[in-house]
Amino acid sequence: MPRGSSPKRERQYEHIKESALERGESRERAEEIAARTVNKERARHGESRTASRTSTRDISSGRRGGLRSHRGPGGPTYDQLYAEAKRRDIKGRSKMNKKELSSALGGK
Repeated sequence: MPRGSSPKRERQYEHIKESALERGESRERAEEIAARTVNKERARHGESRTASRTSTRDISSGRRGGLRSHRGPGGPTYDQLYAEAKRRDIKGRSKMNKKELSSALGGK
């Protein structure tokens, strides 16, 4: 946890970490999941210095529950695909939908 975190965020971190451990995650992975979740919540509530667009505009991490885990049927979000297409300088990306972006990036 970052220095200066509130006691509420510390409790939230520990709770999420323990839940992940109970699900069978490794300690390292449980800590990563907890840290990412708490950092996103901090960003959504204006408690961090910087915040990505997906941290502030995406659905809350509590409700999300793995919808964006890149393993489920939804896969990466449109914004994530678009950012990757921009990074790879794929032409015509602004006119593409999610399926077209995924195809252009070598997905299904």
